[in-house]
This record gives sequence, structure tokens and C-alpha cells, in this order.
Amino acid sequence: MITQIINISIEESKTDIFKKYRINEEKLDFLGNCIEVRNVSHSDLDELKCFAEANRIELFISTESQFNTNILITKNIFELRKSFSISGLSSAVSILSSIDNFLNYNEINYRINNRELNFNRAYLMGILNVTPDSFSDGGRFRDSDAAAEYGLEMISNGVDIIDVGGESTRPGSDPVGLNEEIDRVIPVIEKISKADPDAIISVDTTKSNVADLALQAGASIINDVSGLTLDPQMIDTAANYNASVVIMHIKGTPKTMQTNPDYVNLIEEIYGFLYNQCIKAKNKGIKNIFIDPGIGFGKRIEHNFEIINRLEEFKSLGFPILTGVSRKSFLGKSFDLEIDQRDFISAITDAVAIKNAARIIRTHNVKFGLQVVKLLNHFIR
Repeated sequence: MITQIINISIEESKTDIFKKYRINEEKLDFLGNCIEVRNVSHSDLDELKCFAEANRIELFISTESQFNTNILITKNIFELRKSFSISGLSSAVSILSSIDNFLNYNEINYRINNRELNFNRAYLMGILNVTPDSFSDGGRFRDSDAAAEYGLEMISNGVDIIDVGGESTRPGSDPVGLNEEIDRVIPVIEKISKADPDAIISVDTTKSNVADLALQAGASIINDVSGLTLDPQMIDTAANYNASVVIMHIKGTPKTMQTNPDYVNLIEEIYGFLYNQCIKAKNKGIKNIFIDPGIGFGKRIEHNFEIINRLEEFKSLGFPILTGVSRKSFLGKSFDLEIDQRDFISAITDAVAIKNAARIIRTHNVKFGLQVVKLLNHFIR
């Protein structure tokens, strides 16, 4: 059973929900945050029906198959929290957990490399690609000394996390060999960590062997664009080092992801994937989890804008949201901008993402990124 808070005052959310549950807008006087419970068992469904009737709660049911029943509960979530807390229902634990995750989102805090991160504010992740073929800055830092120097410069300027990557994940890119990726990233991480032992370093990789060596070298976070799916040993590697992880959604692989990506229900499918992968990570003992809906990774232009508009709906997973929009093609295509012209529009989009619940933004232009974070931290509630 998967529970999600959905804001049906957002047009895309309302369209999805009304279509799914065949709701006539004129007959629904509630528009706001409601609860959707998916994959409900027959016994839980019977209990929820009785609960809704006894508490005068409107319940909508969508049965896609005999194995897949979903329900929508339309009522103020504060009132629902109170009702479910005394209900005694077996399904109440999941529902209350999602409500609490959503309401207490700004109270999340992690300790990473002796630093306390409190997510009642946003943080900046600076991109450090040591690749010859990344879509934006490929070839800029192929020398490990220059790359490490730039990483340390970002830290001195106020960047919170340095994300070191040795394999391009641009659309259509081919994977890099293990040894080559190791040779690219490990010396850089070692040099940054040696110069600044308190630096929070993330390794952008899908390979557990790379992650293992990176964590030994001083990295604290594994940023896996495959969402811990391409290498079955990645979760164990993270758990063995008590590492933090970024679980990202991707449809396909970097090589195939932009080949006509399509979804029946975009947010539901991304949410379900992240939910399942987070459960696997938690079951392995991984405590510090970040979720990334994967903007630009197997998404059409309109998908990316919808994700940003509906970021808040991922809060009920209970983990800080990371977004990366920097210089991506959906912005270039939408505003007819070449890669080197996209920093300003990327910064504006980052600001919207933070306002909509992102707590880490991943960017190439750290000057703009720092300004965005500093400004938007005044508006987080």
C-alpha cells in the first residue's frame, strides 16, 4: 500500500485525479491537499469504507484490476490526521506516516561528515564533472589537480556539497569503463578531502566499485542516477559505509531515456518507484536518503515542468528532495537557448523548485545558485 498527499488545486493533479476517479468537478466542493491510497487490499478497503461512512468522509474508489484498488480521501489532512490517529485501522499507520512526513518536512535533519544539515532551508550542490563528454562542461576539468582546485574554490564560496562525476549521463551517452571512471574521480575526491576533511563530497556514479573507492577516499554521499537499480551491490556498499544516498528516478538508461518516454500517470509512477527504492534502502539500514524525481532523465519537456509544479507531492515520502535543472535541454528548447545561455533561466527554475519543496539544488553556475539559495531561504515555511 502506497500513500501520497496530492494537491488537487494544482491543475495537472486535478486532471489526473478527476479522470482516474471519474469525479465531476461541480460535485466536489473540496480542492486542496487530499490523500490517495494505492494498491489497497480487500480487507483494508472494507475497513476504510466503514471508517469513511462513520466519520462522514467522502471516499472515491478506482479499481483498475482485481489486484489494484486505489482510494481518494478528500478532506483536510489535519482533520484526517486526528481521525485516523484514533481509528485503530490497520491502514492508519501508512496514512498517518505520509501525513506526518508531509507536515513535518521542514523538520528533517541529517548529519553528514560531521556537519548538521537542517532542511528547514535549502542547500547547494555544485557540479564537478571530470569527463570529456558531459553535455555542458565536458573536458573542462580532465586534470585532477585543476578539478580539485575548482571543488575547493566552490566550497570556499559557500557551496554545501561537491558532486564529482566521471561518467556523462547526458541523453544518448554510452557508459564508461570501470577503470576509466575510477581514474577520473578518485584522485579528485582524495585531493579535495585531504585539503578539506570537513567537505561533503558526493560521487555521481551507478557503479558500486566506484562508490566503494570514493567512500574510502572521502566521499559521504552516493548519487546514483539509476536509483540503485543498475548495480545490485550499490545498496550494500552504501550500507557498509553508512553512506548517504540520492535515489533518482530514470526511465530507461542515459543511452535510451529520451527515446519517446511516456507515462500513464507521470507523478504516480515516479512516486511509486522512489517509494519502493527508499523502502529497500531503509531496510538495509541506510538512514540519510535524498530523493530526486529525475528532471530530464526519461522525461518530455512537459513532464519536467509538471514535476517542478508538483514537487510538494513528494514530501509525503519523508525525505529531502533534490532537483537538477541546470542548463538542461528542456529549458533550452522551451526558450530557444544554447547551453551557454541557460544559466539565468536555470536559476529562476531552481528558485521555483525550492519554493515548491526542493531542499538541494544541483547546479553548474554556483554564483547564481548561491544567490538563489540565499534568497529563497527567506521564503521557506
